[in-house]
Amino acid sequence: MGRYAQGPYDNVEVGTILFTLVEPHRGQEVAYNRWYERDHFYAGCMIGRSWFAGGRWVATAPLKAARFPATSPFLPDVSTGSYLATYWVEKGQDAEAIAWGSEQVHWLHANDRMFEGRDHIHTLMYVHRWSYQRDEDGVPPALALDHGFPGVVAVMVDRDGDADARGFSGWLVDDCLPAAIGADSAIELVVAATPIPLPEGAPVFQPDNPGQERRTLLLCFVDRDPAEAMASVHALAEAIDAGAGTVSYAAPFLATVPGTDTYTDQLW
Repeated sequence: MGRYAQGPYDNVEVGTILFTLVEPHRGQEVAYNRWYERDHFYAGCMIGRSWFAGGRWVATAPLKAARFPATSPFLPDVSTGSYLATYWVEKGQDAEAIAWGSEQVHWLHANDRMFEGRDHIHTLMYVHRWSYQRDEDGVPPALALDHGFPGVVAVMVDRDGDADARGFSGWLVDDCLPAAIGADSAIELVVAATPIPLPEGAPVFQPDNPGQERRTLLLCFVDRDPAEAMASVHALAEAIDAGAGTVSYAAPFLATVPGTDTYTDQLW
């Protein structure tokens, strides 16, 4: 946690995170992928002030089959959601950036710049709380989306009823993660965040997300193909489940290959 070398400069820090999981309609995979990467990735977020990093991820059919547990309070159907996009907002600029993002998406709707052939599975802003690095001088969280990690595993953790938020975070950082993520773990970096409820009038239509007030998102960046990283993820989940929380969702994703249709024929 915070174990990277400091220099004679102020580090840019992650303040809030946009996590958006989407399912293109069958038969529109290529069209959706091209619209998102060539227009919406930029027009919806990256051209905005203080939106300083973004990344896209994809789940092929075998990766969807590796999701666990089979049923979850997080999603009605854990097999849904082929594309994940994650964005970092600079710390201290969160309110302005979020307001801009909502206004911008309304503008894109009004100007016919959206894509109808898709469903929002889960789209929400999260507050970045802390990070944990496997290595002594590892990749800082601010650089995670630019580093080129081959994959990420999104892990949702619901803390037990008798655990308070501060104590739960302390247990994860000080006890659980150091025990579960050793030098040979595939998990190189964990970025932890907690959800911000959608504001009224948000231009997103998605299933309800019960229990989010006790939920923590762990974005586990892995140093290998995520299919080969799942043993490490299961080890982490077992440590969490044996302690003060429950893993309600764990889903591996590959990094997309920008400018190509790679993986669009492997979603189902």
